[in-house]
This record gives sequence, structure tokens and C-alpha cells, in this order.
Amino acid sequence: MTGAHAGNSGSIAAHAPAAPPHENGHQPGNGHNGTRTRVAAPAANGHVLDDPAANGHVLDDPAAGRKNTLRELAELLGRRRESIRDGDAEATRRQHAKGKLTARERIDLLLDENTFTEIELFRRHMATGFGLERKRPHTDGVIAGSGLVFGRRVFVYATDFRLFGGSLGHAHAAKVHKVMDLAISMGAPLIALNDGAGARIQEGLNALAGYGGIFRRNVRASGVIPQISVILGPCAGGAAYSPALTDFVFMVKDTSQMYVTGPDVIGAVTGESVTHSALGGAEVHGSVSGVAGFVHDNEESCLEEVRYLLSLLPSNNTEFPAVVDAADPADRACDALLDLVPVEGRRPYDMREVIAEIVDDHEVLEVQESWARNIICAFARIDGHVVGVVGNQPLVRAGVLDIRASEKAARFVRTCDAFNVPLVTLVDVPGFLPGVDQEHQGIIRHGAKLLYAYCEATVPRVQVILRKAYGGAYIVMDSRSVGADLSFAWPTNEIAVMGPQGAVDVLFRKELAAAAEPAELQRQLLDDYTAEFLHPFYAVERGLVDDVIDPRETRKVLADGLAMLRNKREFQPQRKHGNIPL
Repeated sequence: MTGAHAGNSGSIAAHAPAAPPHENGHQPGNGHNGTRTRVAAPAANGHVLDDPAANGHVLDDPAAGRKNTLRELAELLGRRRESIRDGDAEATRRQHAKGKLTARERIDLLLDENTFTEIELFRRHMATGFGLERKRPHTDGVIAGSGLVFGRRVFVYATDFRLFGGSLGHAHAAKVHKVMDLAISMGAPLIALNDGAGARIQEGLNALAGYGGIFRRNVRASGVIPQISVILGPCAGGAAYSPALTDFVFMVKDTSQMYVTGPDVIGAVTGESVTHSALGGAEVHGSVSGVAGFVHDNEESCLEEVRYLLSLLPSNNTEFPAVVDAADPADRACDALLDLVPVEGRRPYDMREVIAEIVDDHEVLEVQESWARNIICAFARIDGHVVGVVGNQPLVRAGVLDIRASEKAARFVRTCDAFNVPLVTLVDVPGFLPGVDQEHQGIIRHGAKLLYAYCEATVPRVQVILRKAYGGAYIVMDSRSVGADLSFAWPTNEIAVMGPQGAVDVLFRKELAAAAEPAELQRQLLDDYTAEFLHPFYAVERGLVDDVIDPRETRKVLADGLAMLRNKREFQPQRKHGNIPL
């Protein structure tokens, strides 16, 4: 490491003159008259900051016949710390050549300036074999500690790819365990910056046990403190399971990869040939697997968005998200909504534009933007208060619910509920996606996840029905019957068991088959069914909706409703835990 021996040659300060004798002829500290007794020097060569065998820093100069002063020791210690923090210049150059920042550079970007307090800087592994006893760098490849993000306490650990490829051994794991325990006991968010090759093979089962301790703590912290995983390089094998247990996963294009078994193993076992990026790159996990909630072009924008996400979350499950002064008036009329949403139920529109129009300053943070795009899950603020928004997306598959959409929304709803974020659900759903594949892959079980998530949520819940709300999908999308506190509908709402075409075909199958002019009869029956069952006030007259509102007043209605529900308290039956249909 550069500067690793800054305290060796020439590091011992020039000898100061010997202290003058005391008036009674005794040197101070020789044990007379109650003064401190000088402690005999150790047999070894004084105080050592590193192994002498490894050409380390010796703090005393026994040949000079005296100890260094405390000032000199402090200076040497400072140089040693700086040397460890700088790391090896060539390893840093290689890291930068890959387009990646170092672990410390990442921590500097994540935290408020000069707020990082590091723990166990001098920690080293004690393993032997395979040459490990000759390579014992400080930090053991992970930097851990605490700092502030927008003035709030967080805990962080960052694997350092420059040392052992960021692989996890016993000492490395012990540091991670310690910072996780601190985060849980302090009730503060935990951020993991991952850039490592998995378990340190040379340490064998000790490394695997280290991962077990991380997983156990991930689960213990789940729903208690926000946990964020940021993948900034490889994250392979057992290392991949910790991000999967956390609340949010960030990845960076081109440099992040995450998988349980790598391309070489897959090639050997199955004969398939695949690149690291095609197997587990950021775009794969952002749009195919759904593992990554956020995908960024570079580390700087990624870490900036981690900071922004933290600003929308509470420190723990006993607190509420921070409230900001909203410059955007809560009663602002949303005139644009009249042009954004077509009256005709079959015409698509972009629900993201609707959400942006309703929330403060049109600012939205969407989660899993490129996965299960037929449903939108996003954080935003209304009147300065954080909300979680779930909305069907008519631009993609007409906003239908399917397996992936159900899983995505269920996960988001439970996250919001865990961290006291009120839920706003915007409904325009024609139903669940029909098809043999969906049924065989378990749409019943997966759809039940979203139903379960809403039913168990105790945060304030407000539903707004824009247009279609058909069948079981209407029930699942936080209807009054599953516990929504307030439900509102636009004049374009169509709330029914099914759409008018399907209903007429089922109810009047015989009549249509026997009719001389079935098309004319079908048109008349559609008009009658729509007038009877799909008029805007059908649901509100039956108490299933609280009010039919002017779309332009949607923002004000939501702000007022959420304000009314702000002190909501709901208690669940005592139990160990529910049995969600996983």
C-alpha cells in the first residue's frame, strides 16, 4: 500500500534532551512520594502498530534508551491510519480502470461530509494456510461504521475489492455483524455497499458461517430498520442472498453483477454459455428477475438516489417519515387530469403522469420501474408527507393484474406498512390476466400475496377509482371491503363484477343465440346493463365508495383524507406471524 511504511525510516523523531533531575535527586515517576511508578519496557521492541516481521511501524526506539513522547506516538499513529485508508495505489488504479470507485470514495459520496466514524480500522484476519498468514491487511477488506445522511444517523459497510477481491472471511464477517448489530440497537438505517467475490475459499466453513450471521441479522432487522443494498461490482454466491433479504436493491449498469452460480459453473453443469452481464447484470435484474429496484448509469447518481430514498423513509418502524414544508399548495387544482385520462375505458394513458400531477412538485421515486410495468409503485409526497402510491398502468397490458404485478405491489405495500408510510391506490384495472400459463404458474397464490398485503396493512389507506374496477382485481386493489379507510371515485368509474360485454354474453347467452338480430339485441342489452349497473353512483349509493369527486380535486381530497387519518391506530391480533402465501 502506498505510504504503508511512512513511519519507518526517519519516522522516529530526534531525541529530546533528558529531563532534569528532581530537586531531591530523584527522577519524576520513580515511585517516591506517591508519584507514578514507571512501567518496565516490554521485552519486545516497544509498542508496535504492525507485525515487526511484516516490516511494521515500531513506535519506540529501544536503542535510544527512551520512549517516544505521546505527541510522537500520536503523529505516528496518524500516519499509520492515513496509510491504511489510502490503500495500495496500484490496486486503486485498477479499481478506477474498471470504472469503479473505491469503498471509501463511495462512503464519502453516500454520507454527509466529514461525518463518517469508522470502526475496527486495524482489524486483521487470524487465518493460516494457503499463504494467508503472510497477507494480513488491515480492515480485512471491509470498511464499516456510521455517519449522517441529511443529518440523520445511518450505518454502513462497504466491501473493498482491492483486498482479497472483497471476499468474506471470519474477521470480515465479524465487522459486518458488529455494524449490523449497532444499526439494529440504535434504530438506524443500514446501507451495504457490495463489491466482492463471495466467500473467502481459503477460510472454508468460517466464511460460510459468516454469511449465516449476516442473513440472520438481515431477517432480524427486517421491518425494524430500513435496509438498502447497493451492488457496485460482483456479488456472487452466498453474498447474493443478503441483498435479497433487504428492503431495496440498487445496481449500476455495466459494473454490477449478482448471481448465485456464475457463468463458469453454469457452463460446466448445463453447457450453457453466458456472460456475467447477461446472467446477472443490472439490466437483467432490473427488468427480468425484478431483484433490483433501482438501476443507474453510474455510481454517483446511484448513491445520490440512495440518499434521496433515505430522506423518504423513517429511521425505524417506531418513527414516521420526515415531514417537509410543501411549497406546492395542498388544494392545488389538477386541471391537467381532465386531458390526461380519456373517458373511453379502452383508451390507454400513462398513470405516471397522473401520479406526477397529484403529488408535491411532480416529484416521484418509482420502485422497480422496468419490471412488471403494468403496475406502478412509487414514493412521493402529498402536502409534505410521504406516501406510497400503487397504480395500475393502462399503457401496459391495459393495467391488468398478473403474477409479477401482484408480487411487485405486494412487496411494496408491505414495505410501506412496515415503515409507517400511508398508501394511496389509484385503480384502473380490467381484472386478472386470463391464460393457461398464468393459472399453471400460480396466479391464485401470487394474486393472494397482494390481497394479503393490503388486508394486513395498518397504515392509512386511501383508494381512488379512475375508470375500470372489475371483479376480483377491484377487491384486491385496496377496496373498502378489504380495509381501505377511504374510497373515492371519478365520474368515469365503472365498478362491477366484470365489464359490460362479458356480463351481457354470460347473462343473455340463450337470448342472443336465439335472436334474429343478435348484434342489435346485444347493443340494446349493453346499454341497459351499463345504465343499470355501471352508472357513476352505483357504488357510492351502496356505501362501497365514500364520494364521487371532480378529478381536478383529487390532490385536495387526498391531502384532506390523509390528514384526517394521520393519527390512525389499528391493532392486530396477537400472534407469532401470519402465513402469507409465499
